[in-house]
Amino acid sequence: MASFRRPCSRHPSRFLAYRMKAVPFQRVQALGRFEPPITPDREEARRWAEEELSKPKYPEARPSWIDQLWRDFLEWLDSLGGDGTVDGANFAVPVIIALAVVLIVVAVLVVRPRLNARRKSAAAGIYGKEPVVDASAYRKLARDAAGNGDWPAAVVEQFRALVRSAEERDIIESRAGRTADEAAVHLGQVFEAAQTRLDDAAHLFDAVRYGKQAATREDYDTVRLLDSELLNLTPDFEAHSRHGFAVPR
Repeated sequence: MASFRRPCSRHPSRFLAYRMKAVPFQRVQALGRFEPPITPDREEARRWAEEELSKPKYPEARPSWIDQLWRDFLEWLDSLGGDGTVDGANFAVPVIIALAVVLIVVAVLVVRPRLNARRKSAAAGIYGKEPVVDASAYRKLARDAAGNGDWPAAVVEQFRALVRSAEERDIIESRAGRTADEAAVHLGQVFEAAQTRLDDAAHLFDAVRYGKQAATREDYDTVRLLDSELLNLTPDFEAHSRHGFAVPR
């Protein structure tokens, strides 16, 4: 068997020359692995930054708008003179509770009175809590209010006279708690030509009585004229029955 022997072992000078030639080539290879540093200009740097920030890992790391809003709020509190030691996790719960309490108070003070007013108005109906009188009495109240320049009262009493007159003529049944809109709908079924004007009068009545809207002489004259015209109209009960309502005759 032939024995393995290192090359050039018998000729040290040749081996040394070989090693000296190999070293520069290896150094060239090592230096080729390192690129010289590049100093980009402004446009190149901006483009590199945009490419880097466009990677998915950056948007995912951004805080949500709620987190950002909370951070801004904490910074605002700190700007009021705090010592910069506001603990967001511990401070969030009291602030949220305080805001909820404020919203509840606002709802109680603002929303509830309006709801109660609507409920009271619906329960009282057109005539309110006072004893109901006949149509002629309501018309007199309307004339007296108009004579004193009290146009809101004149409008309210005149509309009551209109509805009460229809009840007395058995065009619609007498019913406690009837609203102005309901009266306009029921009367419009038998006085189809006056449906739009009845709706307008009902809306005016509600706006003046419950919404505290100002009324004018023209408003009073409009309701008074409608009341007078309905007295001279013959109700069409056949048209009313076609709509599926039963009307007393």
